[in-house]
Amino acid sequence: MWPFYLMALVAIVSTIRVVTNANPVHALLSLIVSLLAVAGMFMIVGAPFAGALEIIVYAGAIMVLFVFVVMMLNLGQHTVDQETKWLTSSAWAYPAMMSFLMGLVLVWMLGSDYTTAGPVMGTEVIGPKAVGTALFTHYLLLVEVAAMLLLAALVAAFHLGKREPSAEKEKE
Repeated sequence: MWPFYLMALVAIVSTIRVVTNANPVHALLSLIVSLLAVAGMFMIVGAPFAGALEIIVYAGAIMVLFVFVVMMLNLGQHTVDQETKWLTSSAWAYPAMMSFLMGLVLVWMLGSDYTTAGPVMGTEVIGPKAVGTALFTHYLLLVEVAAMLLLAALVAAFHLGKREPSAEKEKE
């Protein structure tokens, strides 16, 4: 049970650092650590598919997009000076410490024998097949509604981001 609580502590402390950190890149690093800790919690409670999705979708793709946008928005000499400060050991101490704690839990999980005992929380392991079966049988209507909401958000974002033709002519 202690690995779950350790991951929860890492997630809570990292999330607090996301909110309180004024530097956006440091906040993003803390958010990545927090999302990885939540993925570890999913793995510990017996939901490896949810944990893998958390790592791939949130900690992977979305965080890379956030970091890319933050890096693209900060331009100028001030940014170069700021990046020099980011390379100091004090800037990387917190994410390194939290990653070390998660590594300890990972080593413990890899050393544990899951073949004879059930998951740590005493529930059954939920695999991708069970998730897919549940989503496309019992929750099919909800999946369709979520897809329509995402499509509506995409169309709205395109419409809001589109420039007026008169604004483009004025720039020229």
